[in-house]
Amino acid sequence: MSLKYSCEKLILNRILKYVIKDPEVRLPKLMNRINKYMGDGENTMKKQRDYFTKWINDPESTWHKLMMKVLTGVDPKVILKLFDNFFLNANLIGWKRQTACREKYGCNVPWGILLDPTSACNLHCTGCWAAEYGNKLNLTFDDIDDLIEQGKKLGIFMYIYTGGEPLVRKDDIIKLCEKHSDCVFLTFTNGTLIDEHFADEILRVKNLVPSISVEGFEEATDARRGAGTFKKVEHAMALLKERHLPFGISCCYTSQNMDSITSEEYFDQMIEWGALFVWYFHYMPVGADAPTDLLPTPEQREYIYHKLRSYRGRKEIVEMDFQNDGEYVGGCIAGGKRYLHINANGDADPCVFIHYSDSNIHEKTLLEVLTSPLFMAYHDGQPFNDNQLRPCPMLENPEKIREMIKKTGAHSTDLAAPETVEELTSKTNAYAANWKPTADKLWEESHPELFEDDENAKGA
Repeated sequence: MSLKYSCEKLILNRILKYVIKDPEVRLPKLMNRINKYMGDGENTMKKQRDYFTKWINDPESTWHKLMMKVLTGVDPKVILKLFDNFFLNANLIGWKRQTACREKYGCNVPWGILLDPTSACNLHCTGCWAAEYGNKLNLTFDDIDDLIEQGKKLGIFMYIYTGGEPLVRKDDIIKLCEKHSDCVFLTFTNGTLIDEHFADEILRVKNLVPSISVEGFEEATDARRGAGTFKKVEHAMALLKERHLPFGISCCYTSQNMDSITSEEYFDQMIEWGALFVWYFHYMPVGADAPTDLLPTPEQREYIYHKLRSYRGRKEIVEMDFQNDGEYVGGCIAGGKRYLHINANGDADPCVFIHYSDSNIHEKTLLEVLTSPLFMAYHDGQPFNDNQLRPCPMLENPEKIREMIKKTGAHSTDLAAPETVEELTSKTNAYAANWKPTADKLWEESHPELFEDDENAKGA
C-alpha cells in the first residue's frame, strides 16, 4: 500500500471517529471527503456515491434513518473496522487495484470471492444441494489463507463463506479473520452454531458479518430445517443484537413461499430481530433431483419484482434481490466479473449456482483460474442479455451456458450426482421462454429511454 493510501486511510479513520460522536451533524462532512478523494472519473462509483450523499443530507429519508441506526446502534469499534475493511480496502482502494489488474491481464477480476470451507452441515434442509455433498470435503486453513493472499494482490478484500455450514469450521474462520484483519468476511449460515462464545469472538475480531438463513416464521422454518431450528436461530440473532453486532438475513424465494417471506409482517419481523440487510435469492433448480415446480411463474416473479422494490425507501433494512436487481450491477456478475465460487473440493465455479469448472485452486493460481477458458468465456460473453432482468446464462439464457460448457470442456463439479449441461438446462428452457415476455415488458417500462429510437423509427 502506497504512502498516499496510508495517509488517506488515516485521515478518513480519524474523520469517522469524529463522526460517530455526532453522526447527524458530522456524517455529511465524511461524505464530502470521500467524494473529493474519489473524483468524477470512470470507475469511481460516482452514481452510488451520489445516492449516499443525497440520503445523508435528508433527515426524513428512510435510508438516512437506517444509516443513523447503524452509526448509533452498532459497536463503534466494529464500525471503524468495517469502514476500514469494507469501504476503504474492499471498495475505494481495492476497486482501483482490481481495475488495474483487469486492464493488465485482460480478464475479469472479482470484487469478492465466495468459498466453501467445508461440505459438512449440521442440518439436512429440504431442497439444499449442499446437504447432498456429504461431510468429507474441506478447504484447509492453508488453502483459504493462500487464496486470500493471492486475492489481496489483485485488490480483493471481500470474502464470503458458503457451504455446507461454514460455522462447522468456526475456529478456523476466526483465525482467518485475525490473520487477515484488513479484509471483511461475510458468512452465510443457518445460525444454529452461533453461541455466546462465538458471538464474543465476532465482537473481538470485528471483521466478520453473519447472514443468517431464515425463510419464514417458525412453522415453515422447522418444516424445512428440523424441529426447534427457528428458536435456535432467534436465539443466535438475539446474541448478536445484544452485542451490537451487524448481521443480515438470507432468503430463497420459491413458488411456494414467496407470499410469506415478502409480506409486510415478515419485513417488520426482520427489522425487529435486528437485521440490517436481507438477501433474496431466486430458487435455482441445481442438482439432478432439483424440482422445477419450485420455480416461480412469470406472474409470481413479476409480483416479487414489484413487491420487494416497494419496501425500498420505506423499511429500515437494506434489501437485495439477487436475480431481479441485475440492472444495478450490469447483468450477470459471475465468472469473476464481480465474484466467483470455490467449492470445498477446490473447484472454481463461475457461480455458486452453476456447478461447472475447468480449474481447481490446488492446481492453478487464482490468476490462472481467472484466465482459464471457462472464465474467459464469461469475460467475453457478458452481459449475456441486453435485458438485465434476464441476466443469467443458466436460468434465463440457457443456450449461453450450453455453449460455454461445450466450448471450454468444463466438467460438472456436483459431487453427489454430476449432471450434464443438457440435463441442467432441460429444467430451465421452458422457464426462460415463459419469463421473456414479462421481463421484456418490465424492462421497457422501467427503461423507456432505451427504446426511444425504436419508437421514433416506427413513427417515421
